[in-house]
Amino acid sequence: MDRRTILTGITTTGTPHLGNYTGAINQAIQSSKNEEHNSFFFLADYHSLIKNKNPEEIRQSSLEVAATWIALGLDTKKTVFYRQSDIPEILELNWILNNFTAKGLMNRAHAYKSAVNENKSNNDSEPDKGITMGLFSYPVLMAADILMFKASHVPVGQDQIQHLEMTRDIAQRFNHLHGEIFVIPEAILNKKSSVLPGLDGRKMSKSYNNFIPLFCSSDDLRKFVMKIKTNSLEPGEPKSTDDSHLYDIYKAVGTNDQTNSFKNKLHEGLAWGDAKEELFELLDSLLSDSRNEYYRLIKDPSHLNSLLLNGAQRARELSVPFLSKIRQLVGIGSLS
Repeated sequence: MDRRTILTGITTTGTPHLGNYTGAINQAIQSSKNEEHNSFFFLADYHSLIKNKNPEEIRQSSLEVAATWIALGLDTKKTVFYRQSDIPEILELNWILNNFTAKGLMNRAHAYKSAVNENKSNNDSEPDKGITMGLFSYPVLMAADILMFKASHVPVGQDQIQHLEMTRDIAQRFNHLHGEIFVIPEAILNKKSSVLPGLDGRKMSKSYNNFIPLFCSSDDLRKFVMKIKTNSLEPGEPKSTDDSHLYDIYKAVGTNDQTNSFKNKLHEGLAWGDAKEELFELLDSLLSDSRNEYYRLIKDPSHLNSLLLNGAQRARELSVPFLSKIRQLVGIGSLS
């Protein structure tokens, strides 16, 4: 069996929440412990500029995201953990790939089409009003992230599948002209990342302000859990788990035995208040050790920075010679 190279990027646009944990972080960390995997995890700080123009917020998010991953058990000795902006070869590859990418392909990107449709619905005379080239060409930078380190498998949510297909298309165009240079990556579909409900039942998201922070205090965690929307069934009345947001959150973090027990209790009429208390206790026990480590790391940004720089050094041992090869293939570089 060929050794897999797994790559995951984390955009630095905020503090990770429970939906991020169940949807990407936990699975990625577990995958990195597999001896058959080469794992690359990075802070996608250049990507964050698309949505956020506040430098302090981006720096703070980079700190919090790095601390979160390490607090939750990421082993930086077994994983190449780096900051995107510390790998200049990625941006150079991004420009090269732009010249092998059809504009029509970018026109079909979901994020771009959504922004255009929003302008049209607002009756703006200019369909591209407010749309930056960063948003438009985002999939090319994502392709550079993936192709630079020859990732064979990329964990993605449903909303990112199109971007991975674009990466495959760009790589195939390049390979057609210059030989089998790029590995054509495959998607690892992460279904949980798009379905974990928030406090109001919609997808848990910072945009909806319905999320449960990963590392708030124990008291605050209980307050968040108690806000989860439930129906009006009384204690003693059987509760269905088919449309219970509370149960869906419990199932995403509990073991099979814990989840089955919780499900049975709801069917037997467990009060919603008691059910929320059980979910709180499960989350608190799951996150308490990591919470303490997170706050220790947040107070030591120089340590986090050194870990990221060490990861960048390891990453550049691969990116520098690979980019040199690509430059030669496209005719850029020394004349001798």
